[in-house]
Amino acid sequence: MPSSNPLPPKENNLFKRILKCYEQKQYKNGLKFAKQILANPKFAEHGETLAMKGLILNCVGRKEDAYDLVRRGLRNDLKSHVCWHVYGLLQRSDRKYDEAIKCYRNALKWDKDNLQILRDLSLLQIQMRDLEGYRDTRYQLLHLRPAQRASWIGYAMSYHLLKDYDMALKILEEFRRTQQVKQYDYETSEFFLYQNDVMREAGMLEESLKHLEKYEGEIFDHLSVLETKAELLILLGRHDEARLMFQTLVERNPENWSHYDGLERTIRPANEEERLAIYFGIAEKYNRAAAPKRIAMNFASGEPFVKLLDEYLRKMLRKGAPTAFVSVKGLYKDQEKVKTIENMLLSFLQCLQVNATFSESESNGEKEPPTVVLWTMFFLAQHYDQLRQTEKALEYIDKAIDHTPTLIELFTVKAKIFKHAGDITKAVECLDEAQSLDTADRFINCKCAKYMLRANMVQQAEEMCAKFTREGVPAMENLNEMQCMWFQTECALSFQRQGKFGEALKKCLEIDRHFVEIVEDQFDFHTYCMRKMTLRSYVSLLRLEDKLRNHQFYFTCARLAIEVYLRLHDKPLEDADATEQIDSENLSPKELKKLRSKQRRAQKKAQQREEEKQKLEDKKQAKKQPDAELDGPKEEELVADKLARIDDPLEQAVYFLKPLQSLANNRIETHLLAFEIYYRKNKLLLMLQSVKRAHSIDPSHPRLHECLIRIHKKVETSNNIAESVQKVVSQELHRLLEGKSAVQFNSDFIAAHPNSIQYRTSGARMSAFIDPSKLEEAMSLATCLDDNLIDRSIPNCTQVHHLLADEYKQADAALEYSKKCHKLFPYAQVFTPPQTAPSPATQPKVDNDINSVASSKKEMKQQMNDGTLCNNTEKAS
Repeated sequence: MPSSNPLPPKENNLFKRILKCYEQKQYKNGLKFAKQILANPKFAEHGETLAMKGLILNCVGRKEDAYDLVRRGLRNDLKSHVCWHVYGLLQRSDRKYDEAIKCYRNALKWDKDNLQILRDLSLLQIQMRDLEGYRDTRYQLLHLRPAQRASWIGYAMSYHLLKDYDMALKILEEFRRTQQVKQYDYETSEFFLYQNDVMREAGMLEESLKHLEKYEGEIFDHLSVLETKAELLILLGRHDEARLMFQTLVERNPENWSHYDGLERTIRPANEEERLAIYFGIAEKYNRAAAPKRIAMNFASGEPFVKLLDEYLRKMLRKGAPTAFVSVKGLYKDQEKVKTIENMLLSFLQCLQVNATFSESESNGEKEPPTVVLWTMFFLAQHYDQLRQTEKALEYIDKAIDHTPTLIELFTVKAKIFKHAGDITKAVECLDEAQSLDTADRFINCKCAKYMLRANMVQQAEEMCAKFTREGVPAMENLNEMQCMWFQTECALSFQRQGKFGEALKKCLEIDRHFVEIVEDQFDFHTYCMRKMTLRSYVSLLRLEDKLRNHQFYFTCARLAIEVYLRLHDKPLEDADATEQIDSENLSPKELKKLRSKQRRAQKKAQQREEEKQKLEDKKQAKKQPDAELDGPKEEELVADKLARIDDPLEQAVYFLKPLQSLANNRIETHLLAFEIYYRKNKLLLMLQSVKRAHSIDPSHPRLHECLIRIHKKVETSNNIAESVQKVVSQELHRLLEGKSAVQFNSDFIAAHPNSIQYRTSGARMSAFIDPSKLEEAMSLATCLDDNLIDRSIPNCTQVHHLLADEYKQADAALEYSKKCHKLFPYAQVFTPPQTAPSPATQPKVDNDINSVASSKKEMKQQMNDGTLCNNTEKAS
């Protein structure tokens, strides 16, 4: 429908040039042409010109002026599809997608066949997963452009996503008939594979197999064809044919573990001997393949296991593979196999040191190279570290370093040993030494930075990462731009440990923004994948985005943010900082006035410096990208102090909780965090919902036990609960507590788990919670460190220490318990006696130690170059 206020030819040509300038991102010229039209008094209020001018201003960052002009233009021409379309584009740039969809629908009222508006609408609908609306829009596009391939594919995919497989297959088949197959046509190949995927999702297994056999010659992804046919044959019960397929797959790649699993399912061995026969046969045929030998060790036992292990370890040690231990780490669940591995390695080491062979029977044979001794000690160090025998692990790794002091992997493993032993400072020193051996190794650089963050050395970690970030930009800023979430997560955890809650929340919100950006990046693929026919990857992308926040990075970030918000709710910073303020009572009024004035001036200067710095940054960015179209709204700057002094911490915690409840509801931690939030909000029904969901996952979890006791006591002590709520909660709690009183339920819980520190600690905490007079008894229960306890570990003992020192304020008991733990974990810094524990004031000493280690390493290198220091073996790499 034409505009209600059409332009004459001259102005209309100018308006077309405005549209062209916008498409080509020539914003200055576009504004100039708009000014020429609006300068004419007759067209000063021309709606479409005002809207286009506003759209261009939005692209150069003048958002408020843009909205004013677009709304003004819309008021002057409500029946213009251009004005509504532009208003929708503005809303989309601010990520207000629901509003943008409304604007596009209004635009289509006045121009229902506008292709550009329909395409933009379909993009927003698939982005928002409005699948029914997307289907209708794709039908309109197909009706208007039936010759375009994307019209057919988009319409078929809409039915596929709605799980209307029959209709999707009819559309795809109709589209296939219209296509002419070209030689070496990759896009047609992808189309056939996508069509087959839809068939399999629809449960049409026989038809799917026939489809693959029919079009196999036109599909170029032969691996996908073989894997799909093999799985279909298993599902159809045709195991003999499936076995041939999996044998072909094993021939193609003998290192793929999933193919061996499929082969076993087709052969269906009855016992261990038959299973071993499968893998021995493949290993004999492909003697260089490691997978069949390694997989067989998972279920082999007795003499066959010893034979397999002996052959496997000899090969790995001769090769000098640093991943040898990692490859057999899965065997450590079986204690018998652990003993076999240990005895075999000790036997190897003894014979290698005496005869330079793996066994005494080979003493007259060919000698092994000296590096085999090195890698055997390297393996043993990791073996004893896995068993948490720190002394032995350090003994072997030190021998290995004495043997070859220039091998980086040795220092990396030594750092890991110290980390597991609880001495993170020594771990940092080892990794810094490893990093000094090869400053171009990015992996070691990142590992060193990570350990520094674990040691709360944030500034040093940033400097370490700066060696590989963009020059001229602060490392922290560049890492944020690159969405380096592991670094930001470790930073947040470090800030939380240091009590810098604002900085911790800043990092959590930065990670949250990364996930928002990843969701927004879908826009780049909605049209691209249709055009390039990468349909299987596109569907996988959509399904990944739907559960994106189930990722471990987001879960860790959300959990940390919720914990910080709960801490800020329980103890706001204003209260926590009160002890740090100057005692104004001891100052005279004149001195107090002078002090306050000085503080105000300093605060004002700091604020001015921040504003000036921000202006300079904005100018630099404007110079770098003067004509860049904005992808989204400008994010609000994250200020740590402001985040730490937020008014509604619980509401902010709920923001992070919601994605976990929908996408990570199979984790009990999600529901325990939900309980903590609703407990503070005094929402009884939501608390009950949280404990019920947690109970369905793990009824005996120690933290769930605490939640049940706490909600039971809250219900007992509250007087203003509605009768209906009281009835529902009481009934459910009676079932969850198995009809017992809180005291009896807690006693039974303690009696059921006498050999676990975690369970004893939760039981002790609840004993004191129910009856504060039993504090001594609870402390005695929690601080037990008998040999029969199955989970004596540094984290669990740290929790007990925190209970004594922070919750119960029992400094003497905490000190005594710390001494006991120090005997068990002599390297753990958290239990080091006060007289030798490093204090924050000695932090620079760590840097000095690291610098001295690095300088001594440089001296050693120089001596090696001069020939004054010689290794007793050739250099191992």
